[in-house]
Amino acid sequence: MEENLTTLVERSGIVGAGGAGFPTHVKLNAKADTVIINGAECEPLLRVDQQLMAQQAGRLLQALDLIVSQVGAEQGVVALKEHYHGAVEALKRELPNHPKLRIHPMGAFYPAGDEQVIVYEVTGRIVPEGGIPLNVGAIVTNVETALNVLEATEGRPVTEKYVTLTGAVHTPKTVKVPLGITVAEALALAGGPTAADYRVVNGGPMMGQLVSPESAITKTTKGLIVVPAGHPLLGSLERPLNVSTRQAATACMQCSLCSEVCPRGLLGHRIQPHKLMRLAAYGSMCDPAQTPMNAYLCCGCRLCEYACVMDLQPWKLNANLKSILGGQGIRNSLNNKPEQAAPFRAFKRYPVHKLIHQLGLAAYDVDAPMDGCAHSFTKVTLPLRQNAGAPAEPVVGVGDPVQKGDLIARIPEGKLGANLHASISGTVTAVDGGSITIQS
Repeated sequence: MEENLTTLVERSGIVGAGGAGFPTHVKLNAKADTVIINGAECEPLLRVDQQLMAQQAGRLLQALDLIVSQVGAEQGVVALKEHYHGAVEALKRELPNHPKLRIHPMGAFYPAGDEQVIVYEVTGRIVPEGGIPLNVGAIVTNVETALNVLEATEGRPVTEKYVTLTGAVHTPKTVKVPLGITVAEALALAGGPTAADYRVVNGGPMMGQLVSPESAITKTTKGLIVVPAGHPLLGSLERPLNVSTRQAATACMQCSLCSEVCPRGLLGHRIQPHKLMRLAAYGSMCDPAQTPMNAYLCCGCRLCEYACVMDLQPWKLNANLKSILGGQGIRNSLNNKPEQAAPFRAFKRYPVHKLIHQLGLAAYDVDAPMDGCAHSFTKVTLPLRQNAGAPAEPVVGVGDPVQKGDLIARIPEGKLGANLHASISGTVTAVDGGSITIQS
């Protein structure tokens, strides 16, 4: 079974269950000495992975054993925050049955779940600038993705998603729903928003994005956070780039606090956000060792904004620089491998609870217990692009009957992508350039 694992994963349409949705079959087609399950779930308010670890510890370790065998690793590690007590206890009970596996408890800091940060925390190895964990012999995957790998060996493709529904909703909870239902339909399972005028953040409050209630739940949806209009979080997410740039030019006092907490900078990468901010005011960084190329080393975690006493947004300027460079065909050429992390790094890690208060989300930092109910829906609209790479190509047409789990779109020949399967049984009612709709 292990020899065919990559094929099974590819057939099942598994991608990273958060973030960019990198196709998992590509990640597993490699050799590494360490496999890390990212159970840090470092974004505030999200509750999916910590509950899955507590409730499905045995299956998670079984999945990790499969991945360890597939890539020829010496060890598998579940890295999670030490205050996830239920998950820690459940995993410890199961570990005697898995001699190659261990857990690695971490503190409650942000962004513990950044894959380069978690590799350093677990192994002490520093991923090179612009690199990936595989460059230092590690493969990182998250909890839900690993469980999907196990399900692939049992003949079940990805058709559903675990999502935390929280913030300004009547009953915060974590649910398992079919891919392709709308954000509004998902929020209704939590009693709906408590505010008449609200916005929805898809993902965590730090790296998530504002979405329409009519947008679809996809393979990478991890949490939906409802915030009322006027909430300070929206002041950050909705601030126009030209305003951020003007504020950087007039208000940045070069205190360097943003650089002091930058997680990639603390790993020894050559990124100093405060120097990149000089471009807004001077058109230069006044340092021959720094160029606009250094913006490529920004991971977009947004922590710099919350370290800034002037409420500036270095991350947004970095994202714009990356967009400009990429649009001109200029790719990242920085690949230095630091010999050691920054001095006193351990004392500069940013506490999650402090961050929650700065975000104005303390009132919403509550449990979102797993809902054990099976939720059925009569219509889904499945985007063809739910992964990094190319969108899937439809293999069904209008009027075709499908059963839940049937292949409805495949990876384009010779391209990076992921298969897509029907999330409910019914009839295909629409196939357009970007999605497939199924009605039961």
